Amino acid sequence: MDATLENVLDITPAQPAGVVSTVPPVPDGELLDGYSRAVIGAAEKVSSSVLNLEVHQSPESEQPTGPRVPRQALGHGSGFIFTPDGFILTNSHVVHNASKIEATLTDGRRFQADLVGDDPETDLAVVRIEASNLVPASLGDSQVLRVGQLVIAIGNPYGFQCTVTAGVVSALGRSLRSRAGRLISNVIQTDAALNPGNSGGPLVTSQGEVVGVNTAIILPAQGICFAIAANTAKFVAARLIRDGKIRRSFIGVAGQDVPLPRRVVRLNGLEVASGVVVASVEAQSPAESAGLREGDVIVGYDDHPVPGIDALHQLLTEEKVGVVAQVTVLRRGEKRIVSVVPQESRRQ
Repeated sequence: MDATLENVLDITPAQPAGVVSTVPPVPDGELLDGYSRAVIGAAEKVSSSVLNLEVHQSPESEQPTGPRVPRQALGHGSGFIFTPDGFILTNSHVVHNASKIEATLTDGRRFQADLVGDDPETDLAVVRIEASNLVPASLGDSQVLRVGQLVIAIGNPYGFQCTVTAGVVSALGRSLRSRAGRLISNVIQTDAALNPGNSGGPLVTSQGEVVGVNTAIILPAQGICFAIAANTAKFVAARLIRDGKIRRSFIGVAGQDVPLPRRVVRLNGLEVASGVVVASVEAQSPAESAGLREGDVIVGYDDHPVPGIDALHQLLTEEKVGVVAQVTVLRRGEKRIVSVVPQESRRQ
């Protein structure tokens, strides 16, 4: 082959059989040093944005004898600054129903924080402090994460401020049940160690970009931890800052998933083999006004099949508030269409 053509094609002549490559392998020490530098760099970049949140709550407690009296409860969690003017992301379960929130920066400064908005459905909340010289963390794109990618968790487990743990992205697209009962989608699973007090802290890449909000651990398992994706957090935080809450629609039924007999599916030409059986209908709700009854099985919402309660939740968005929807139900095995006008959810 012509030498010029060989250079253009960047062809490297094959080595004769039995010849060992002279390219030396990278020493293990250098690889470990590179890993260490990545973790150190990310921790140094983000740690000054992480706060310790001390949360005071005043639930009432009933004494064995006598009236209900206030009882002061104290909790701890984490959060991180994501705007220069003091907005902080954390978990809803850290600050929900708080009577007082105190935030402590890594430089020792302590501030009272105000709750801006709280969304139990995604376990996210925004609080704010009035302070100068704040260093916000950068929110990255969680959509570009890869399984096996290095991630670092920073938080305050058991009050130990700015604790750093490292691991990898174990899985993407997980679903996690919030304390409010709704399924949170696109959750990140990681083996970066989390403990009580890590909740609300950032999960960051080796570049120091926040890709998740640490939220949960599975007990007694080890190395199974979860974070709400940064892309979800961006959307929720923007709405909380604007409105103080996330608007969602509701129709007022309690239900559970139920499989459908093949004969019923075939006879009614259904797209799904399961649905949501209505266990109860809330009084003065859209469902009651529409004539939905206990025992009805919801199998469709407008043009969308409804194989289960989570699919129905995903369809009840802000845009559906006040908009007439055609709900397909099975009543005693026969398909019916009822018109429902969802209202704004009152659950916060």
